[in-house]
Amino acid sequence: MAAYEVGLLIIGVAILGTAILPRLLEHRPLSFPIIYVGFGLLLFGVIPGTPSIDPIGSSHLTERLTELVVIISLMGAGLKIDRPFSVKGWSAAWRLLVIALPLTAGVMAVLAWGVLGLLPATAILLGAVIAPTDPVLASDVAANAPLTELETEQGPTQREGTVRFSLTAEAGFNDGLAFPLTNLAIAAAGAALVEGASRAWLIDWFLVDVLYKIAAGAVLGYVIGEITGRFLFRLPATESVAEIIGDGQEVMAGVEALAVTLIAYGVTELLGGYGFIAVFVGALTLRHFEWKHDYYVELHDFAVVAERLLMATVLVLFGGAIAGGLLGPLTWIEALVGVVFLLVVRPVAGILSFVGTAASWPERAVIGFFGIRGIGSFYYLSHALAESSFREIELLVAADQLWALVGFIVLLSIVLHGMSASPAMNALNRWQQRQESEERPPPDR
Repeated sequence: MAAYEVGLLIIGVAILGTAILPRLLEHRPLSFPIIYVGFGLLLFGVIPGTPSIDPIGSSHLTERLTELVVIISLMGAGLKIDRPFSVKGWSAAWRLLVIALPLTAGVMAVLAWGVLGLLPATAILLGAVIAPTDPVLASDVAANAPLTELETEQGPTQREGTVRFSLTAEAGFNDGLAFPLTNLAIAAAGAALVEGASRAWLIDWFLVDVLYKIAAGAVLGYVIGEITGRFLFRLPATESVAEIIGDGQEVMAGVEALAVTLIAYGVTELLGGYGFIAVFVGALTLRHFEWKHDYYVELHDFAVVAERLLMATVLVLFGGAIAGGLLGPLTWIEALVGVVFLLVVRPVAGILSFVGTAASWPERAVIGFFGIRGIGSFYYLSHALAESSFREIELLVAADQLWALVGFIVLLSIVLHGMSASPAMNALNRWQQRQESEERPPPDR
């Protein structure tokens, strides 16, 4: 079977799944990703003549495809968040970013170095690749579609807001904040081959990859979000763009979400900043520009449809890569480390992030457990390998081993979190409702 026909089949299945799977899987212990990966395994593992999928040999293509999926999902994640931006109101997100992300990356790097025997730079890369949670595969535990009212600290929309908001904001920001760690691994691998190398590369990494690129991503994302908001909702005309499209051009409704995503990412990357951060900040800025406008639902829905189509394509190809032997180099000790990472390291890091807060233990447990890994990890790994040269040969030598372990962790996360997300969120909602009914004062007689 030619690659062209396989491509058409994958696109057709992705479109069909986007249309019918939401209704079929609602409130069931199953998810889009499980079905798409399973279809990929079936297609590439059973049907003869299908081409082989090699993410290692095609690192540049893998990088670009996964990159596109992630930036589209970041726009959708930013448009979901209805909570006003503030240091105090976002404390749950800050805790996950400042505590859970580096703790998770650090522990994984130590396990990779001490247990798996990887060289230091490779161990750092593995920690960086697997540390960020995934905005693409977390739809079952992420925030819901935009509201047309503010989410307050105390109110009906806040009942399940702590968990969903925390996981959505974490996935939105940490996909950009993992970049400095990935670049640290690449720089460390290059410096390791230079005898007597000074630590100047470490200072350069901190000034450029940490300070400048993060700041540039945040500032440019805010500016682009503000400009887009004014263009959409504050045109000096009788009707805004949102009203014009809403009045008679429904077929194009929400397409601005894709435009803002590509513009924010492209401009920021050209100026040397982190495009992932710019896209998410731009989406947040746009969402907060005009709280009560119904058109945000159109923007969000368009981003979700585009994300699901691209996600389906990547996950079918992931299934094909597994069928082609992606997990072949995996050893039992590496598989055990992957299980420990998902069931111990991330949950403990997530729970520790909320020490000293008013978050309940069920909320902490759910937030800690649902540190979903996915397409973002594929992007970071393919990016690091694509950027590596002979100077960073250490990373290239370990490519098969890294892809096998990361692929196993993502596959395990897809199955484990995909099957448990709906039951866990329903159980949490029931517990919260019981707590509210017990705390509610009895009616006057």
